[in-house]
Amino acid sequence: MKPIILALCLSGCAFAAESAIDPERAANTVILDETGTKNLRIETTEVEETEFEESVFSLGRIEAIPSSRSGVSSRVAGRIIELKAAVGDSIEAGQEIARLEARVAGNPPPVLTLTSAGKGLVTKSNVALGEPLEPEASLLEITDLSSVYAVARVPEHLAGKMKTGTVAHIKVAALPDEKFDGELLRFGTEADRVSGTLDAIFKLANPNLTLRPGMRSEFSIVLGKREGVMSVPRAALQGDAANRILYVKDFDIENAFVKTKVEVGRITDSRVEVISGLLPVDEVVTRGAYSLAFAGGGSVSLKEALDAAHGHEHNEDGSELTAEQKAAKAAENGGGHSHEGESGGSMIWKLISGVLALIVVGQAFLKGKSNKDHAALAAKPEARV
Repeated sequence: MKPIILALCLSGCAFAAESAIDPERAANTVILDETGTKNLRIETTEVEETEFEESVFSLGRIEAIPSSRSGVSSRVAGRIIELKAAVGDSIEAGQEIARLEARVAGNPPPVLTLTSAGKGLVTKSNVALGEPLEPEASLLEITDLSSVYAVARVPEHLAGKMKTGTVAHIKVAALPDEKFDGELLRFGTEADRVSGTLDAIFKLANPNLTLRPGMRSEFSIVLGKREGVMSVPRAALQGDAANRILYVKDFDIENAFVKTKVEVGRITDSRVEVISGLLPVDEVVTRGAYSLAFAGGGSVSLKEALDAAHGHEHNEDGSELTAEQKAAKAAENGGGHSHEGESGGSMIWKLISGVLALIVVGQAFLKGKSNKDHAALAAKPEARV
């Protein structure tokens, strides 16, 4: 009978586990309807162990590379009689830019053709059509922007942690949908005494010419990397230093999010290392996490959500209905059988009853077979010797 008792114990434990619900988890669950989730613009991301970059944040600007600038000028004084380029135009090396009427004797005066020495965009125009041009003056300035500098102002104490080749992930306010990676070339020649910062100069490729000098930039400068670290976007982290929390998507209930206390490690400008409180399969709320903190219990009750998720009725606190409660509800409904109130636990007991019946039949069969064997043995004389 020991196997039967063990089966009963295991089945009873399973039924109890199914019927119980963690009160603390229920109290920390925010349940929304589909409209509420859309209104809060909830977005989630799956937690996984990845490479974790330890980085620092800095502000800066985009600058042209000084050696990429070239000008258009004339060896002799004269007057511009034709101008074929304006600010913003793209120029190739050797392209005709203007025609100049030389200020020398002659009738008519000789006309000179002025061409560009380099390629790029016309970034400055100093002389208009018909104006005089002196040899020491530049008609146009042309800047090659296929590569630019991104200059970050970093605190002096961080400069010692940065070496040539250090990578920075760079965002430009004017281009919010684009990201750029640059490598550190060198530091500026002098620190700012007021702010205590030093210019760190990164070189960026700019093949589409979208980066322009003077644009404001944000830098995430990578100081180190670690493999196999569980981390989440910084936007997901809520609470203060003494109570760090994340909102985790419920695995069972639709549009439900559980406020989960976590222990965190390193916090960078974009990522947060999670030491404990999460599993790699969890989905954390990234966008809308701040709004969930003020959503209370949500717009849907726990009972309603569990009823919809499991397909049968629950108590107000989310627990399963007991046998007495099911009977009472059946009586309220006119004594009819309620399929909605039937839980998975009753199905388990039905299975157990069937197993018990099979065991009893099997034991009776074995007992009858044993009695027949003994009678046959007693009938043989040699068996009694």
